[in-house]
Amino acid sequence: MMPNLTEIGAEARELLCRAYDGVLSTHSVEMQGFPFGSVVPYCLDRRGRPVILIADIAQHTRNIAANPKVSLIVLDRSVDDVQANGRLTLLAGAHPVPSEELEDTAERYYSFFPDSRDYHKTHAFAFYRLEPVRLRYIGGFGRIHWLPPDAVLRANPFTAEEERAMVRHMNEDHPEALRAYCARAGISLPPGGVPIMVGIDGEGFHLRVGARIVRFAFPAPVATPAEVRAALVQMARA
Repeated sequence: MMPNLTEIGAEARELLCRAYDGVLSTHSVEMQGFPFGSVVPYCLDRRGRPVILIADIAQHTRNIAANPKVSLIVLDRSVDDVQANGRLTLLAGAHPVPSEELEDTAERYYSFFPDSRDYHKTHAFAFYRLEPVRLRYIGGFGRIHWLPPDAVLRANPFTAEEERAMVRHMNEDHPEALRAYCARAGISLPPGGVPIMVGIDGEGFHLRVGARIVRFAFPAPVATPAEVRAALVQMARA
């Protein structure tokens, strides 16, 4: 039986959406022929591609300048057995984010990782996006698949303005709903803590809970702000 790439791609995308960090491997300049791995946080841009923020003086930045071919591996940390859990490897080209996309990219990244706003005070940092050319998804023992980018990546249906308006509305007007989502998912809040919505896309949303970011999937895909509202209301009343 041929594998269902739509379902497998959706599994891989769900992992990519909720991992938030991974191991970036570049081609070492100092040690020719050896890969160089480092841990990086990431969020996804409007087209569903990972975006990273890296310092000009970092080893991986110098490596990318010499050879932009990289890999990023992300892991499902929800299970104890690392061999049984899901993992996704992206083979990609790493390229600076174009100037016309920089403002939106930066604001979305800072929403996910607010402490990174201050990185520029000590060193020069730049945003890079990873353009996948092929992806390797392992969903557990025997579930191993090569996937093309269009089987995994999904563009965000919302503009930057739409997303920010929805996020601001939920944070300012519906903090009790955000607490309810966490309570129903069994996510403990720190004393006095309030979950903060940081992003929305066509398949779910992200809350920052203390130092963690947590992904919540919508009951069904959405494409308009009205559909987002209906989905959030349904989830709050579930």
